[in-house]
Amino acid sequence: MTFTDLFITPFSYGFMERGLLSALLLSLSGGLLGCILVLRRLSLMGDALSHSVLPGIALAWLLFGPSPLALFIGALIAGLLTALGSAVLSRLTRIKEDAAFGSLFIVFFGAGVALLSRLPVRINLESFLFGSILSVSPGDLKLSSFAAILTVAVFIIARRGILLETFDPSFNRATGGHGGLMHALLLILTVLNLVAGMQTMGVVLALGLFLLPAVTAYLWCEKFTSLLITACLLAAFSSFAGILISYHTGVASGASIVLCLGFLFISSALFSPNHGALSRLFQAAKQRRSVNHSLD
Repeated sequence: MTFTDLFITPFSYGFMERGLLSALLLSLSGGLLGCILVLRRLSLMGDALSHSVLPGIALAWLLFGPSPLALFIGALIAGLLTALGSAVLSRLTRIKEDAAFGSLFIVFFGAGVALLSRLPVRINLESFLFGSILSVSPGDLKLSSFAAILTVAVFIIARRGILLETFDPSFNRATGGHGGLMHALLLILTVLNLVAGMQTMGVVLALGLFLLPAVTAYLWCEKFTSLLITACLLAAFSSFAGILISYHTGVASGASIVLCLGFLFISSALFSPNHGALSRLFQAAKQRRSVNHSLD
């Protein structure tokens, strides 16, 4: 197989170009938001959001049929209700935010299963859960563009507020910062990007584009800016490689991208020179030898 057949020919098709561009746009916004989720220890929140859109999809199908616009709006509303509802509960009750997310996720997921059981026809949710590069339409590409541009704009305009809310939310609120508003805005952006990735990767696997690049970059980077840039680059590289693998092997595009991200994550977790498992084991063994030598 020639270089052209391997890397150029796949992107001569319109659906491949749209799929790649959508994935690259979501890599940018997902990399940025994923770093915030990891640093705020809200990684499982994304998992809850990715599952809580099910009742929105089911209700939209029940009311309007298989309309892509209706399904998108239904998923977006369900995700926003989960995100903002959890934030409100954590501030007005004694329930912690992670418990609020977990509780609402279970309620919404149960509602989604109940609604699906009432549908007059059996629907195939595989494309919504796991994505399909063949399903990326020009409208989906516009949505990905909007989500990415809005996310980048918020990070540029509100950089100081994001930094304070990420590293010291108590100080941010004590000094008059709009911490609650910033937190809600980040949750809204997370939901919007998860739903925007519904066609390319599916709402379940789209979470991988948020968390895996951020966790991998966290093993290499010490500074906030370098963490953001590295996470976006890792997500973009894995999206390109994953879509190529998907084209040549027939594996689902979302799963292929996540597997590329997973390979980078596991490799970094093992071999990162400062924070990898092997490095830590080597340093521990070196310290033991040093202690034993001093005792001798």
